[in-house]
Amino acid sequence: MAVSGRPRIREVEDELRASPRTWLVTGAAGFIGSNLCERLLGLGQRVVGLDNFATGRRVNLAGLAPAPGGSFRFVEGDICDRDACDDALAGVDVVLHQAALGSVPRSIADPLATHRANVDGFLTLLVAARDAEVGRFVYAASSSTYGDHPGLPKVEDQIGRALSPYAVSKHAGELYAAVFHRVYGTDTVGLRYFNVFGPRQDPAGPYAAVIPRWIGNLFEGAPCRIHGDGETSRDFCFVENVLQANLLAGTAPAAGVAGEVFNVACGEQATLNQVYAAIRGLVAAHHPAAAGAAPEYADFRPGDVRHSLADISKARRALGYEPSHTVERGLAEAVAWYAGALQDDGPAEVAALAPAGEGAGRF
Repeated sequence: MAVSGRPRIREVEDELRASPRTWLVTGAAGFIGSNLCERLLGLGQRVVGLDNFATGRRVNLAGLAPAPGGSFRFVEGDICDRDACDDALAGVDVVLHQAALGSVPRSIADPLATHRANVDGFLTLLVAARDAEVGRFVYAASSSTYGDHPGLPKVEDQIGRALSPYAVSKHAGELYAAVFHRVYGTDTVGLRYFNVFGPRQDPAGPYAAVIPRWIGNLFEGAPCRIHGDGETSRDFCFVENVLQANLLAGTAPAAGVAGEVFNVACGEQATLNQVYAAIRGLVAAHHPAAAGAAPEYADFRPGDVRHSLADISKARRALGYEPSHTVERGLAEAVAWYAGALQDDGPAEVAALAPAGEGAGRF
């Protein structure tokens, strides 16, 4: 997949600079979506963003600037609205579908809202993309699809029973995408994300993910909660690896890729205790008072799996995917970003950063 040992992603970036495409990023104002827009615009691409601001933030779009030859158009709308989808899809070559209502606990509290966004919205956008004859439809899938399957590492074709409405909704998207590839010939590619973290991820609110929540709380002197004994493990994946996977999936030849689903992770396990200790040490370098902060332990939560680890060999083989960031490197970059964002002259993306309230992070 690469020439003379050069990473495939570098080759793809050169190809895109030489021959720009038009990309639709749904969920453009969200954590992953805004990072994707920024990366594509930096490569001189023509980008269309679509978001209804249900969970995305306008500030994430502030400052997005295309490199020479690129452009950015934003459509405020809902993926359940066919007219909004049609507007956003006009002239698009590649869809990177990130819009979703995340969080296992949120889906348990309100399964109808999760279904509407993640199933009804997914299908509406997929039908619109089919009718617009889009060349490639890349979508964010989820490691929650593995459910209660006990095997480690997780391999794409071995899944268990779903443990939450969120997991059901994300699996439904995979099923629809596979059927659209078989029945209509739509080039769909699913990326099963494992516990993504990084800059612009919201640390506040009832459904904030665990890593930004802990970073924000440690900077603010608020307690950090660990559900269970802290020995639950995850394959945490820095957002830079996810951006790479999307660019590769959006440009790879169809053979062996279209209609498939790929794990996107680091292929490494880390326990919650290990991640907390690493974050605490990194935050303490900026905020010494965090050095002695001990976590609070609470009960295990319904819908959580005990251990998760991805087999990324399929993505390596078919896409040329090679994680650029380990968990340690990703945590260091994330903490540095949040530290800068908390300064008076720091970036505006997390100007509202505050201690997170009660609630459960999504693993």
